[in-house]
Amino acid sequence: MNINIQTVHFNADTKLVSYVEKKLSKLLQFHDRITKVDVYLKLDNVVHNIKDKIAEIKVHIPRYDFFVKHSSKSFEESFDVALDSVIMQIKRKKERLAA
Repeated sequence: MNINIQTVHFNADTKLVSYVEKKLSKLLQFHDRITKVDVYLKLDNVVHNIKDKIAEIKVHIPRYDFFVKHSSKSFEESFDVALDSVIMQIKRKKERLAA
């Protein structure tokens, strides 16, 4: 599983990157054929003082792509909610294929 983390409008510190990589390693227990995961961490409303932190996760499995986007006041919260959503999508797709 290849993990690609991109940051937009800021540079991520190593703590945030390692947090994301550690959480993503758990994805393999939900599906064993994940080939690539793209994570985009963005700052929104850069012009204003209020900055929303956006996390986008794109998971590539042969013949299927899953995409989730979530924004909140911290990258960790945005990423956790997005990760939970993509895990639910993967579980649902796996259940449909097994049925």
